[in-house]
Amino acid sequence: MDLTKRPLEHELDPIEIATRDQISAVQTRRMAWSLRHTYENVPHFRARCEAQGVHPDDFRTLDDLPRFPFTTKQHLRETYPFGSFAVPLSEVVRIHASSGTTGKPTVVGYTRADIDLWATVMARSIRAGGGRHHSRIHVSYGYGLFTGGLGAHYGAEKLGATVIPVSGGQTEKQVQLIKDFAPDIIMVTPSYMLVIADAMERHGMDPRDCSLSIGLFGAEPWTDEMRAQLEQRLGIDAIDIYGLSEIIGPGVAQECIETKDGLHIWEDHFYPEIIDPETGAVLPDGHLGELVLTSLTKEAMPVVRYRTRDLTRLMPGTARSMRRMQKITGRSDDMLIIRGVNVFPSQIEELLLRDDRLSPHYQLELRRDRHLVHLTVKAELRPGLHDQSARAGAARDLQHQIKSYIGISSTVEVVGEGTLERSQGKAKRVVDLRDVE
Repeated sequence: MDLTKRPLEHELDPIEIATRDQISAVQTRRMAWSLRHTYENVPHFRARCEAQGVHPDDFRTLDDLPRFPFTTKQHLRETYPFGSFAVPLSEVVRIHASSGTTGKPTVVGYTRADIDLWATVMARSIRAGGGRHHSRIHVSYGYGLFTGGLGAHYGAEKLGATVIPVSGGQTEKQVQLIKDFAPDIIMVTPSYMLVIADAMERHGMDPRDCSLSIGLFGAEPWTDEMRAQLEQRLGIDAIDIYGLSEIIGPGVAQECIETKDGLHIWEDHFYPEIIDPETGAVLPDGHLGELVLTSLTKEAMPVVRYRTRDLTRLMPGTARSMRRMQKITGRSDDMLIIRGVNVFPSQIEELLLRDDRLSPHYQLELRRDRHLVHLTVKAELRPGLHDQSARAGAARDLQHQIKSYIGISSTVEVVGEGTLERSQGKAKRVVDLRDVE
């Protein structure tokens, strides 16, 4: 661990700089409680344990955890709406839910202690990302059933910062409030930050001249190339934050502004594993695989070995003692199989952002060409560039890059600035037309 890259110790929670042995002791004690709490109060988890022949009494060390069954999004949907709660509904003070775009929404509940825990890990995250009690924080994550807005809001307030609760949408108003209220931090999806930057430029503002100095970006995968675009265009530090509603919401892991070298997982509350997505076997630290998380302190809806589908690897701590995970740029269920080749949207984004003729706005369109799947990449020219030869050259070069680096043939359409639909939250990168035509 590089101690020169750590913040001052008095600025951190003691657990953030504890030894690995101290962290493991906390995890072991809390894991034993969480397994028993879930087993005794969530019937579908107890039934899966019984089918697998395992009981909370079998847990003695963290090495015993792989004996317990996984929890998947499908398990949570099967118990819709409240069957995964481990406390009576009368003790639940708030309910959130996922969007449910691929089935029933995943419903999550919080006791008063859970809400305080969530605010605590979010305050810790914002602090690690560069926020302080004197910060002015513009929250553009959506409020409502989505966990992003309220999670950021409560965490910023717990830190003592000034919160500007704008929510998503109303892009012109976002620009006006940034100009008038002069926040130094914005919390938003990276794709919507680009939309806000576009709007600033339409109003004659240079995004680099605005008051923002830090962006805490999450809720969707984004690449290091996207980070470079955001930092160059806005003159900010672009910092990654990670979470998911099934675990608690945002605040599960956070990149530290001192290092920007991956996200430290708050291991005193969320225990990570990396597994082979195909076999479910636990992989050693450093190996790429699917992130699995177990909640250690949640009361209302504890989850054991939840398969996130996010692909990453675990690494030693740097700015904090807790382990880091690599920036997530893809999910196992986002993978596209095109003519036998595994393709992630983030691979296309990485190639696209290397070309300074193209903007970060793009969509991948899938169609069926007889019995084969064909990919069309739609990308935009960067603002202010209208040269037809630049459009043709960028399309030709990106098509060649996709063939050379990813190994698939594709069609690339480069369109004018502002042509592609803009998202006011999570960007929709893939348009699947295979079963429409």
